[in-house]
Order: sequence, then structure tokens, then C-alpha cells
Amino acid sequence: MALVAGAPELPLAQPRSVVGGQLLSALTGFAVLTVAGPGLWGAAVAGGLALGVMAVARTPHSPAAATAVIVALQDPPFPAFLGLLLLASVLLVALGLAGARAAGRPYPAYWF
Repeated sequence: MALVAGAPELPLAQPRSVVGGQLLSALTGFAVLTVAGPGLWGAAVAGGLALGVMAVARTPHSPAAATAVIVALQDPPFPAFLGLLLLASVLLVALGLAGARAAGRPYPAYWF
């Protein structure tokens, strides 16, 4: 939320990056978890890979790398975690939209 509210013009704060970055990072975390199992080394690999995946997909949202780390450490239930993550990401963007409208600022700078 700090990026969306505090620097809404940055690529990191755009809806594509917030939602896409979170989902791609979670999927990266689950992929690493499947291969390496839960643990610190897998979490470190997941965080780094998530940053690379987001860069390739052009969905930069560096806070989302923590999502991959959390998945690799905690082994959450796949469908429930992805559903809650999607809901939270969309809610974050919606709050950013509402706050920007109330303040008379443009957000997002671009959608895709």
C-alpha cells in the first residue's frame, strides 16, 4: 500500500505489477517448494527467482518477492492462498484507486 499511495506513478505501483507480481511470486514460491521442500535455502531461491520472473513478465513489484519467500517457508494450502492473495491484491488496487480519486490524483498511470 505504501507504493500505491506514496508513489502511484512508479511502475512498481501499477495494477499490472501489484496483482501480477504477487501472483507470479506466489506461483514461483510454490514451484520452488515442490522441488526443494520448505526451508531457508528454498525460500532464498524462491525470492530471487520471483524477482527474475517478475522482470521477465514486466510486472515489477519488489515487495511481492516476500510472497515467494513466505510460500517457500510456510507451505500454505495452494488454492486458498492464491485466492486470498488475489483478493488482497485487487483490494489494494481498489483502495489505491479510491484514494487517488478522493485526492484528485491520477492512478493508475497505466493499466498494462
